[in-house]
Amino acid sequence: MENILDIYEKDYDPDFPQVCIDERPCQLIGDVMQPIAMFPGKTAKQHYEYERHGTCCLFMAVEPLAGFRYIEVRDQRTKRDYAEFLQNLETFYSETQKITLIQDNLNTHDPSSFYKAFSAKEAHRLTQRFQMHYTPKKASWLNMAEIELSAFGKQCLNRRIADQEILTKECQALAKERNEKKVKIHWRFTKNHAREKFEKYYNN
Repeated sequence: MENILDIYEKDYDPDFPQVCIDERPCQLIGDVMQPIAMFPGKTAKQHYEYERHGTCCLFMAVEPLAGFRYIEVRDQRTKRDYAEFLQNLETFYSETQKITLIQDNLNTHDPSSFYKAFSAKEAHRLTQRFQMHYTPKKASWLNMAEIELSAFGKQCLNRRIADQEILTKECQALAKERNEKKVKIHWRFTKNHAREKFEKYYNN
């Protein structure tokens, strides 16, 4: 925990960007009956019955200090999906020295994923580009990507979307809007706060 909090207390450095990543499974839900749109004096109406069109996964990367986020919607969240997502993310940081990556302990979140997806040369290059840090087990709330996913949950994923292509367009549009506004995340939970809150777990 303190390792993650140490990172969050550092000032913004464009040569060593701090990037948080996470994934969220999404259900593709369609309507059985056409909803009735709202109009003056009347609220929108939606039938309780729905159709399930499978699932997909929203991959989220957010750089809290710069107000930048990058998203992809993929069929699954396998090692290959994770590796390809990070390879695509890395292109946005080609001028940096190294990317500080904060993520949870999911079994795909490992440099071995690069070797499963790419040639040894490319896998080794990517392992040198990312400095990986992990939130403690059962403490994924320390990952700021969860905050960004929560914003997407309230502004984009809070309605029925039946098609993965539409879901991708909706999420990309929201990411573009938030990037243009440079919406940042201001983290306030410091090591001192942690030591006060979890005092009984420290050996005094």
